Amino acid sequence: MTGVLTEKGIFVGGGGEGYGTPQELLLKYGNRHGLIAGATGTGKTVTLQVLAEAFSTAGVPVFMADVKGDLSGIAMPGTEGKLHEAFTKRAATIGYDLAYRDFPVTFWDMFGEQGHPVRTTISEMGPLLLSRLMGLNETQEGVLNIAFHLADSEGLALLDLADLRAILTHVAERSEEISVRYGNVSSQSVGAIQRQLLVLETQGGAKFFGEPALALGDMMTPAPDGRGRINLLAADKLMSSPRLYATFLLWLLSELFEELPEVGDPDRPKFVFFFDEAHLLFDDAPKALVDKVEQVARLIRSKGVGIYFITQNPADVPEGILGQLGNRVQHALRAFTGRDQKNLMRAADNYRANPRFDTADAIKEVGTGEAVTSFLEAKGVPGMVERTLVRPPQSRLGPITVEERAALIAASPFGIRYDKTVDRTSAYEILSARAEAAAKEAAEAEAREAAEKAAAKEEAARAREFKQARRFEPIKVSKTSTRRASSRSDSVVETFGKSLARQLGTKAGQQIVRGVLGSLFKSR
Repeated sequence: MTGVLTEKGIFVGGGGEGYGTPQELLLKYGNRHGLIAGATGTGKTVTLQVLAEAFSTAGVPVFMADVKGDLSGIAMPGTEGKLHEAFTKRAATIGYDLAYRDFPVTFWDMFGEQGHPVRTTISEMGPLLLSRLMGLNETQEGVLNIAFHLADSEGLALLDLADLRAILTHVAERSEEISVRYGNVSSQSVGAIQRQLLVLETQGGAKFFGEPALALGDMMTPAPDGRGRINLLAADKLMSSPRLYATFLLWLLSELFEELPEVGDPDRPKFVFFFDEAHLLFDDAPKALVDKVEQVARLIRSKGVGIYFITQNPADVPEGILGQLGNRVQHALRAFTGRDQKNLMRAADNYRANPRFDTADAIKEVGTGEAVTSFLEAKGVPGMVERTLVRPPQSRLGPITVEERAALIAASPFGIRYDKTVDRTSAYEILSARAEAAAKEAAEAEAREAAEKAAAKEEAARAREFKQARRFEPIKVSKTSTRRASSRSDSVVETFGKSLARQLGTKAGQQIVRGVLGSLFKSR
């Protein structure tokens, strides 16, 4: 009987009568990438679970997304339920020693609801992936690149969406100056990016950007018993924002490529990455992005990382990337239309033919739990295609309960590091402080100007009042002049009186008095 691991690799499956030799994935070529394809309901999820279990048993850390919410059972041992009899029968058919067990799983969730929060910073994501995430055109992507360059040159850390909004506003306010240095920056382009940021935030992107950012070393930390850690991303809710999902996984691949050292062809992979619903990565993707994915896929294997794309049809994967996928598990494909038939023939052409059967017919005929497989052999040569019964999983098939998940999350060693958000000083705070200081300075300058105007107005009013008062001020006469005038007046009266007295003393004077007094009495 065969266990999960063989002498050189992973036991994937085999068969009895009508099937070929037992199939194994050599660990030495586990970093040569792979493909798991097939129509809905043909067994892709079970194959994914089986391979993840085997890599973990071999001490290889794994990352995979739980798109449908049914992979979490890998954290619990399988049970003797309704599938036990079928699994036991299949195990006996392929010569496999079935033993149920659980696996070391760390749960992650971009929204922080079903696992530890997964975060990255705006700077780590970079303008290329952000442009893809927001669906920006070439002009808008250019403005975003300018914003990143400006933030870098001014020492402004871009950590979350608030930082990105702040730097874009900063760019718009300095558009004339920046346009001279870097090229035209229009308010329309900045506004379009800001609107897309709002859409991204509505989709939950605000929870993805921030700190503490995910450290890839934590994902690669082995379990206490030496098995590889299985990092399971809760993606059932994330799938409602497919572009965010695809961009996140592409970012993770890029980070692995940037951080891991060159190791050539190790005896086993350093990390295995399963990209479920891979067609979301390539749908409507610009050529520059597809070229980048192809480059990463081609070069990252030298860092010991294996990428396994899971999709419904091999035609979903571009030719340049499909040609690099050496380990393949093809479940049934349906051929109801002319297009389906062409895709079926295209899928069959990608295998090394087996003279015992027609590959296209086999792909149409295999049932649930069966597959057409081909794995790299010695010296990296593609193996001959075989019909294979995929071995049963050791862990539980289906989701775990809410209580079981909560208990596993609480026992995780990473909760203390990631569950609490950190908000340190970055572009938003720095630019806000600058704006507040500028506003305060402007207010103070305005207040000074207003005070100076008020003082000048008051001084002018006082001057006018003083001038008006001078017009009606009485002429001041000195006491000396008054005395002199009074002296002169008194002298004239005195002289007149003396003269009159002398005349009254004479005969003529007496006649005057009589004449005057007589006339008065007569009149009375």
